[in-house]
Amino acid sequence: MKVKVVKDRCISCGACVALANNLFEFDEDNLSTPIKEEIPDEEKDLANDAAETCPTSAIEIED
Repeated sequence: MKVKVVKDRCISCGACVALANNLFEFDEDNLSTPIKEEIPDEEKDLANDAAETCPTSAIEIED
């Protein structure tokens, strides 16, 4: 599973970082960015929860 953040949609609300701080962090522009592009199987549910929580649908997940 791969995850990415579409920077044009990110509004820096911090929901993904608060929910999954082992998967997301803020970059130098204060926008969310994945810590790792490839998500381990045991963290898939957490990544999906973060994507569903994002108010602007900036998090995209590919299987």
